[in-house]
Amino acid sequence: MNSAHQSTDLFALNVFLAVANHRSFRAASIELNVTGSAVSHSVRSLEQRLGVRLFNRTTRSVSLTEAGQRLAARLRPAVTSIAEALQEANDFREVPSGTVRINASDAAIRMILRPLLARFLGRYPQIHLDIVTDGRLSDIVANGFDAGIRLAEAVPQDMIAVRLTETVQFAAVASPDYVRRRGRPAVPQDLHQHDCIRFRFESGALYRWEFERHGIAETVTVDGPLTLTDQALMVDAAIDGIGIAFVPDFLVRDALAAGSLERFLVDWCPVFPGVCLYYPGRRHVSSSLRALIDTIQNERRSGASAG
Repeated sequence: MNSAHQSTDLFALNVFLAVANHRSFRAASIELNVTGSAVSHSVRSLEQRLGVRLFNRTTRSVSLTEAGQRLAARLRPAVTSIAEALQEANDFREVPSGTVRINASDAAIRMILRPLLARFLGRYPQIHLDIVTDGRLSDIVANGFDAGIRLAEAVPQDMIAVRLTETVQFAAVASPDYVRRRGRPAVPQDLHQHDCIRFRFESGALYRWEFERHGIAETVTVDGPLTLTDQALMVDAAIDGIGIAFVPDFLVRDALAAGSLERFLVDWCPVFPGVCLYYPGRRHVSSSLRALIDTIQNERRSGASAG
């Protein structure tokens, strides 16, 4: 096989895996920065060369055939090894470069990454950060991410975890106007008499508010006029007086300091292990990812010293 065919095959296999990971031709084209027609043509050509159908396609969905599933399972380790080999060679460059793909919840992005993005990218102009907001616990290996950021309790056991924060506590908050109109709940069960801003997971399930005090746990199914999938929007809605929000405390620190929100049920709000950045233990850590980890840790240390 000549070098042109080898190059074409490697591209086609990368395209195939991108479609397999995303179950979407459009998402694969965005990840690979190529046109949708190039993705479709590459997959179609690969299927013709192999003589088997790799995907079942409808106007609404894309799924792997059995042949596609087996091919993807065999290819992922091989393509990962090739990517790591190239990255290891790239690490001999003096300046970190390349793309770092991060999967994180919206709250983690706002807490950990947003405050340092401008400084980090200014310091490392040859690094490209590809950050995907994801409320699900996605498999970062299967979906082609270099690392994820989640609460420590949600990090898979086979991952290397780098602690970024000590603890996170949830906070029940409402605007001063809401408190004047409706009062303050004294115990979790009082929430049944209040308008609450509910949170819906990407799976479709509603979050049931969890409280604990002196070893007594209570779970409350709240009700209210608004349900959201974005915690930052929940904070905005609480500031607007729509109801009570229940969110990680780092999302409301500024609003509490400004007096636009009030906090209650503090003794009942649970504390969780802190946020971690995590990555596969068997995967080579690129100089670009290492630079990001070091920057995050230095920012956290600087913030703690300033505090």
